[in-house]
Order: sequence, then structure tokens, then C-alpha cells
Amino acid sequence: MIRPPLPTGQTFCADASGAAIPCQETGQDAEFFAQAAPGPDRFAPSEHTVLDRLTGLTWLRDANAPGFPLAWQEALDFIDTMNQRGHYGHRDWRMPDRRELFSLISFDHANPALAEGHPFANVFSGWYWTATRSAMHPAQAWHVQLSGGRMFWGTRTGFELVWPVRGASPALPVTGADDVVNAPWPKPRYTRQGPAVLDALTGLTWTASADLTRGPTGWSDAFAAIAQLNRDRLADIAHWRLPTIRELESLIDASRHSPALPQDHPFDHPREAYWSSTNSAFEHDWAMCLYLHKGAVGVAYKGDGGFHVWGVASGVDVGG
Repeated sequence: MIRPPLPTGQTFCADASGAAIPCQETGQDAEFFAQAAPGPDRFAPSEHTVLDRLTGLTWLRDANAPGFPLAWQEALDFIDTMNQRGHYGHRDWRMPDRRELFSLISFDHANPALAEGHPFANVFSGWYWTATRSAMHPAQAWHVQLSGGRMFWGTRTGFELVWPVRGASPALPVTGADDVVNAPWPKPRYTRQGPAVLDALTGLTWTASADLTRGPTGWSDAFAAIAQLNRDRLADIAHWRLPTIRELESLIDASRHSPALPQDHPFDHPREAYWSSTNSAFEHDWAMCLYLHKGAVGVAYKGDGGFHVWGVASGVDVGG
């Protein structure tokens, strides 16, 4: 079963200076996916919990159930106590993995980066723990920042908030780390045909080269490189795009680093940092980016020339 990355929720486009522009022919996230942005019926709230209809997961409605930040192990212990007490009638609460928590982020909003009209209470525009440990630094764990959607790792002795979840998601695949709740990856996951690679998990086709410009470049030049790819009809495909930040993150194997890709990946020249087509909702002259060696999601100033370009296309069968 193919599990496409979730839409980012972004509905606006912005130029390199951050000024709002029409999306047509920009190549930006919202040109292709604004209509797919989840609507107000995404969340089904009850008195104490919220069902996310997009992923099938159930979250506590209170995004700060402990009332204060906790160290990582303290957060796990807090959830254990919830289960011992049958919190709100359930004993299967858990700390979300990195992909589950990241799925809540709306890249159309900031402070917090949640969809407008969301039903949650006590949302803190800061860092929230996930259950996924860093492969590069095992003493640290991944966390997600609710102000703008960044995802990095933090020392597990630090103090952050925790947002318990329950259930399994038919829409979200596992992270590749030690989580086994959600959908497994197909085997084989990747099929390479010349200059293109099909990901059987997401249905996306990627350029086999993970460094299309043969070096780092700026955000505007990244779109120009994709336009040239389409003129050249690489792999006989004329609808290559710069990937959204969720599409880039879908490549990550959280059990690995340097790069954070599956061990048998077929890509050439994976680099450290990549542009996405997704604007930062926090500062519109910044864009979301992926740090592939780490597996992290961050932001970069659009005028920065230090990021690489990777092409993606939807609805292509590279196997012929």
C-alpha cells in the first residue's frame, strides 16, 4: 500500500524577500498542494481527546497534561502513570514518535504551527519530546518545535513538554528506528531505473542524483535547476518539482545517520543540507530545509547559498 507524505497545509507563496506572490508557475509547495491542505474537519474533538482523521491517531486535547516541562525519562514515566490509572478510559497512551508529532504541524501557521481553528488546549510554542532517539547521538532524543515546525534532537536530561498519543496510523509509516506501531516499509523500498528512483513506500519518484547542481546553491536557483530538469526531460519526465518538506522528511531512516537513509539506498551523492519548496510560516524570507546527515528539519534564509537540490515527481512508474 502506497502512503504518500501528508500535505504540509501551506496555502501561500512568497519570493526570496518574503513578499507574498501568486503561486502560479513558482514551483513552490502551495502551487501544487494548497487544495490538499486539511480543512477544519481534520480534527474530531471530544471532551478530553482529539481524533486526527488525517492520520487515525488520538491525542490528548490538553497539550500540556503534566502542567510543566519534564526530562525525557520523566515524560515516559508520566505516561506510564497515565496508563496505570486508565487515563480517560485507556491504558495504551504513549509518547509519539518523531513522524507522528511532526504530522500535527501546519506550515501555514506559526506560534503555534497548528492548523487554524484546531481544538487543542494549552499548546506551547516550544519544544515537545518524541520517543525517537537520535541515531547520531543516542544519548539524545528527537523533539519538535511547535512555534514553526523544526525537528531536531535534544539532551534527554533537558526539560520539555510531552503530548501523549494513542492508536496506530494507517497513513504514517514507521520511522525506521525502534518503533513498530505504524505501517512497515515495503521490501524492496526503492527501484532504480537509470537516472530515477521509485520509492514504493510513498509512490514518489526521485532523481537518482541527490546533488543536481553539483554543489550548494540558493533557493531561487534551486527552482531554476528543477525547471532545467524539466526542459531536459530527465528520465522522460517533464514534471519534476522541488520537494515539500514532508516529502524530503519521508526519506529519513531514523535508525541511521551520515546520511540518514536506509543502508541499501540507491541514490548518488547524498549531501548534508537540502532546500524544500515549503516556505517558513514563521519568517517568509526563510524556507524549510532538511539536514540529511542528521535527519533533522530546519529553516534556512532564502539568500543562503549553502543548500543542495534534489528533484521529485509524483505518479511515475520508473519500472516501465
